[in-house]
Amino acid sequence: MFGSVPAGAPVLTAAAMRVAEECAIAKGSSVTELMERAGTGVADWVHRLAAGSEVLILCGPGNNGGDGYVAARVLAQRGVAVRVVALGEPKTEAAGGARAAWSGPVESLSGGTAAAPVLVDALFGTGLARGLDPALAELVQRLVDQARLSIAVDLPSGVDTDDGADFGLALPNFDVTLALGALKPAHMLHPGAQHSGVVRLVEIGLGVVEAPVRTLARPALAAPGAQAHKYSRGMVAVVSGPMHGASELAARAAYRAGAGYVLLLTGGLPSTPHAIVRQRWSAEALDDTRIGAVVIGPGLGRDDRAREKLDAALASDRPLVIDGDALHLLDLAALRDRAAPVVLTPHTGEFEALFGAGPGSKIDRAQDAARRANAVVVFKGADTVIAAPDGRANVAAIGSSWLSVAGTGDVLAGAIAAQLAKGSWDLFGAVGAGVWLHGEAARILDRCFLADELADALPHAYERAR
Repeated sequence: MFGSVPAGAPVLTAAAMRVAEECAIAKGSSVTELMERAGTGVADWVHRLAAGSEVLILCGPGNNGGDGYVAARVLAQRGVAVRVVALGEPKTEAAGGARAAWSGPVESLSGGTAAAPVLVDALFGTGLARGLDPALAELVQRLVDQARLSIAVDLPSGVDTDDGADFGLALPNFDVTLALGALKPAHMLHPGAQHSGVVRLVEIGLGVVEAPVRTLARPALAAPGAQAHKYSRGMVAVVSGPMHGASELAARAAYRAGAGYVLLLTGGLPSTPHAIVRQRWSAEALDDTRIGAVVIGPGLGRDDRAREKLDAALASDRPLVIDGDALHLLDLAALRDRAAPVVLTPHTGEFEALFGAGPGSKIDRAQDAARRANAVVVFKGADTVIAAPDGRANVAAIGSSWLSVAGTGDVLAGAIAAQLAKGSWDLFGAVGAGVWLHGEAARILDRCFLADELADALPHAYERAR
């Protein structure tokens, strides 16, 4: 009950969550039983975290409010001082039953509502399709500010389930969000992820849920076997351009993420580390069948020379990681019939330059882009989404904001290429491993780091995945 969100957990939209609940009901559960489990699970967490402090529970008119009434009843039975404040009368049968089972007083939510050390928001959960009334948002903000600990039930009220939008309102950031039954996109996508704080999962009896979208799992990375050599560990080629530092970072990261041989195709001056093999660029260099992955884009430039290099890389039969400048030069038509794997690693600006702004959540847009490009797309950011052409997607846990420094994307490209070059697992899994290593290296460094240091932290991240 009190563990962290499991790796590889399903992420369900509001519609998918309704289907999962309907399936549970068809198998013998009732709405009331699901609510009882949800409210009891919330009470378990609040009882543990409140540490004897008074608890204020805000209950809305729907089933989210019903979960709040159940939690209040269970907490009171355990001797916790609980106040219940309602936005209005329950509008569902199950919520009405839960309120009737609560024997304590129910206050009306108003501007004069007194705060408490622990605040539980059970106003609105999954399925909210509009923003909060501004006055209500301001009231909830005040109560959160005055609380020692703030906990949201299922979702922070006012956050859209499927894309994490806050409808332009200044919503509070909760300390903890208790996801009921399954994670939702809003728990992983910004700004909803920021409003959610630490997310924990409360099981409500849905059973095994199949979903194409999941949280990114920690990869299982093994040390090289006794018979390993530099080529069996994976050879990565990095195509350089005028900004040599970017390609040097990608090459360094490939080594640090486990590659056995790194070839930097460059016209630049020799540099360290000396283990990186430097060779002048030629299209023929990509014909080496030992190359397991090619990185192109970091520091490439956007002139005719850069375009020639990208065309040569696309014409090769080597797996490609396309990043940075190359994304601005890329014609998607060149990817559709390409047999060898392709990974695209755009940040928001690069993504929109290549695919357009488009409707839907970040997950929806990444999935659509992967289908259109016939490539694995890593839509980078604090809420990185990895999408495959077959519809699968992984969402990485909230990334470190300290990654917002020049060169970290080059490091990511190298880390992904190192996993891809091994050829020991499927493309989607290899990309996920590279993304995980990159994020874990940032967590190890914590703050105020250079991209060079991020690359050098990759071995420590690798060790945590063994």
